Amino acid sequence: MADWLQAVILGIVEGLTEFLPVSSTGHLIVASDLLRFQEPAGAEGTFEIIIQGGAILAVLVYYFRDLVRQAGAIRTDPGVRSMWLAVIAASIPAVVVGFVLGDFIKARLFTPTVVAWALIVGGVLMYLIELRPRRADTHTLETIKVRQGFLVGVIQCLAILWPGFSRSASSILGGMFLGLDRPTATKFSFYLSIPTLGGATLYDLLKHLDVLGGAGLTNILIGSAVSFVTAYLVIGWLLRYVSKNDFRGFAIYRVIAGVVILALVSTGVIQNAVRV
Repeated sequence: MADWLQAVILGIVEGLTEFLPVSSTGHLIVASDLLRFQEPAGAEGTFEIIIQGGAILAVLVYYFRDLVRQAGAIRTDPGVRSMWLAVIAASIPAVVVGFVLGDFIKARLFTPTVVAWALIVGGVLMYLIELRPRRADTHTLETIKVRQGFLVGVIQCLAILWPGFSRSASSILGGMFLGLDRPTATKFSFYLSIPTLGGATLYDLLKHLDVLGGAGLTNILIGSAVSFVTAYLVIGWLLRYVSKNDFRGFAIYRVIAGVVILALVSTGVIQNAVRV
């Protein structure tokens, strides 16, 4: 299969899964293995991270008007300031953990088996959390407290420490556990992705720019463009979905997907080698 076609497929996978609570990193690890996708020597694992940039651009475009309004009101509107302070506070744990342990995790844990168990365990936890009675007292982004934001960021680190757990799942469910209603927790997860994933994408691109080469950059651009279009469509759909539904369907999907991946590994269809 041509490299550009592989990049298109992986871009679709990234865009579909980045903001759904099913782990884009996990799906990309497995999809890359199935496609036998090869990256330039010295830049292994970079493609999966950098094409997240397309999904981040989708968030910026989708919320462009809100972001412009907030930029103009941040000095005078305490609600806007509080929201962005919460976003910044939530970003700090991921930045620290990613900087300290990122290379180690990529070198040891980017395997289909690790992803499969993360999907299964995360799916079971998601289902149990959805069954747990709770009272949401935070219904808008502007009323999220800095403390809540920071704790969401701590919970989000599960996705860094355990590939396949899902950044969106940990941040959304963490927000709901801390008192945010489901739509607000979902929107906060979108905003949190801007500094968290945006920073990781930029860092990895600059770190490996010298070894990517023309072919590598071309594939990244293709994958990023496809992930942008796909993610933009997913954002609108997910916001409509969470206004009327819970996440138990995603929890069941995660468990089934994890079991299927383990079966594919056991039969040799998927190689359980580290992706980097």
